Amino acid sequence: MNEPVRPEDMRVSDVDRAVTARHLQWAQGEGLLDLEEFDGRSAELWAAKTRGDLQRLVRDLPPVPTTAPARRSDGRPRVFADDGGGTAMRVLTIIFTSIAVVNLVVWGIVSITTGDTAYPWFLWSGIPPLAVLLTLYAFGIGRPKRGD
Repeated sequence: MNEPVRPEDMRVSDVDRAVTARHLQWAQGEGLLDLEEFDGRSAELWAAKTRGDLQRLVRDLPPVPTTAPARRSDGRPRVFADDGGGTAMRVLTIIFTSIAVVNLVVWGIVSITTGDTAYPWFLWSGIPPLAVLLTLYAFGIGRPKRGD
């Protein structure tokens, strides 16, 4: 009869190696491994055949934190999440702000050069995209989750 294969004797996949590689990178970034030790473990990582081989590489390291800190390094709360939605909202907000500033500057130049306050047409090009961004954010797109 065939004996069941123990989990540590199972062959590793590229996904298993990638998870362990991220663990080693995190540990090196936190100062838990010096560069020489990180380099040695990384070489062993790609030579590993079983899950037990991978477990031995990270056995003496603490687990990688699963959530990002709720505050940035300067102590202020985060506005956008660290996922794809947060990145998209960050990029869209930068684009919106850039266009709004250009429109405001053009309106100001027109008002100054004509000597009269021009109609604030820039509001019509700014309010709809701002409403869309705020609506997406209100529905949780790009917003950090509570406790993150």
